[in-house]
Amino acid sequence: MKCCSAQITSCWEKPEKTLGKAEVCIRRAASLGAAIIAFPEQFVTGWDPCSGRHVQDRSGPIVSALTKYAQEYSIAVLGSFRESHHPLPKNTAFVVSTDGSVLAWYAKMHPFTFAREEQYFAAGDDLAVFGLCGMKFGIAICYDLRFASLFQLYAAKGVHGVFVPAAWPASRARHWELFITARAAENQMYVTGINTVGTNPVDRYSGASMTADPDGMVIARGGEREELVVSELDPSRVEETRSRFPIRNDHRTELYHQLHRRN
Repeated sequence: MKCCSAQITSCWEKPEKTLGKAEVCIRRAASLGAAIIAFPEQFVTGWDPCSGRHVQDRSGPIVSALTKYAQEYSIAVLGSFRESHHPLPKNTAFVVSTDGSVLAWYAKMHPFTFAREEQYFAAGDDLAVFGLCGMKFGIAICYDLRFASLFQLYAAKGVHGVFVPAAWPASRARHWELFITARAAENQMYVTGINTVGTNPVDRYSGASMTADPDGMVIARGGEREELVVSELDPSRVEETRSRFPIRNDHRTELYHQLHRRN
């Protein structure tokens, strides 16, 4: 299965303008034969941990526009936005299929407290698993990469890969690759990180969108400019890796729970 990571610069707090850029990317990805195109975290507005602007519900203009593009260009689209929720909005990603149906919703489970995101966004509390082209996928968002337990839960669900839309700053670029490759190797799955580029009022971003395979090897990587990063995902590669080296058989889940409660 071919996927495209849309490494783009957001038009800061200008959703309509950024959606115009997104349509160009979606059209291009469809022409390349991709089954899905994934965009960075809150890409339509630009990620801001403290912004309450452009908060919308699931039938709002951002979801509606990306749904329209998915149908028009016959390609699944992974986007994200600031979702209406009481008392605080959620940092939400979603996947819409070629028929316009939403395959999954996922709210960022770990708000980035380092930048006070938890003061402005509510934490998500559930996984998101969806199927596409005979593969099962999960979704995580940016800071979630630092929490291995989330990816272990996805592995236990039998997913073949996890998409991670992000706004990962240039100052921590080394950790970006470290966590993507570690989460992939630990769980013997594909991990695709979709990052933004450019400088905005929050930070500077250096791209490097990438996909790591089930052995933790980087098989596709972007540069520091806007581009589509294309990668090929093969479910048999995941199954073969897990069969050849069945590390999950040695995972002592119940013992870990006992030790956690004991200590």
